[in-house]
Amino acid sequence: MSCKKDENEKVLYLAHTLPQTHPVHKGIVEFQKILNEKSNGDLTIKIFPDAQLGSEREVLELLQIGSVAITKVSAATLSNFVPEYHVLGIPYLFRDKQHMFDVLEGPVGKSILEKGEKFWLRGLCYYDAGSRSFYTSNKAVRTPEDLKGLKIRVMNNQMAINMVNSLGGAATPMAYGELYTAIQQGVVDGAENNPPSFVSSNHYEISKYYTLDEHSSVPDVLLIGTKQWEKLSEQEKTWVQEAANESAQAQKKFWKASVDESMKIAKEAGVEIIIPEKSLFAEQSKSVLEEFKKEHPELIQLVKDIKSN
Repeated sequence: MSCKKDENEKVLYLAHTLPQTHPVHKGIVEFQKILNEKSNGDLTIKIFPDAQLGSEREVLELLQIGSVAITKVSAATLSNFVPEYHVLGIPYLFRDKQHMFDVLEGPVGKSILEKGEKFWLRGLCYYDAGSRSFYTSNKAVRTPEDLKGLKIRVMNNQMAINMVNSLGGAATPMAYGELYTAIQQGVVDGAENNPPSFVSSNHYEISKYYTLDEHSSVPDVLLIGTKQWEKLSEQEKTWVQEAANESAQAQKKFWKASVDESMKIAKEAGVEIIIPEKSLFAEQSKSVLEEFKKEHPELIQLVKDIKSN
């Protein structure tokens, strides 16, 4: 949605599901600030955080019809619309953090952002959402062998399910809101997520082992609905894109600070932090990559070919 406060000023509505303490929300506030400065107040953002306007899926639909201008969703959610986003969730596809950013901020990442346009969803930039790792309540996971027979909660996403199953765990899709009680009652043995989520959800209180295997690094995506994008002038489009790119760089710092703080809290609460041999997990989960390769061999090769400086 956009509205005019005076003849020259346009306001774009931005809705997302995260709390205002979240490092991605802080990146969005930076986007708001930079766009206001670039446009000299002519193009501004009104932010609706905390799922005020609905779930990720509901807000995406509001973008498609033009009722909301901008949102932030996980690339995993977008893969239901644009299959190419699946590549960003393949376990151990990125060699390290630098390789991931080289992919996302280079031609490969930009081409994936543009593929959503036929679904009325234009990607602006990626935000760092960290790396997902396993945490468990009663048994430490040091190698893939240790996952055998453990029920691990995953998002309702086929790639996440396949990944846990390939490592010998029993993937258990479940709503995030039900997870604390499920771990507490032994319905599942653990889950997988990034450090800020592990701590903000209070799962660290009942999961005393955190294994930093960093199996996937699915980014968040800042999107604008094409209905709103097409109403902007060329100058306004430039401001929006530049503000998005600059906010992505600031958001990386917010994310790192949040990870550092979360790990400190977890350690102080007595969580054992395990640094495993990642290559064992990468080798064991290779079947997930092979499966995806059948559909998008060129895309995977393009990602692998990118050399980090």
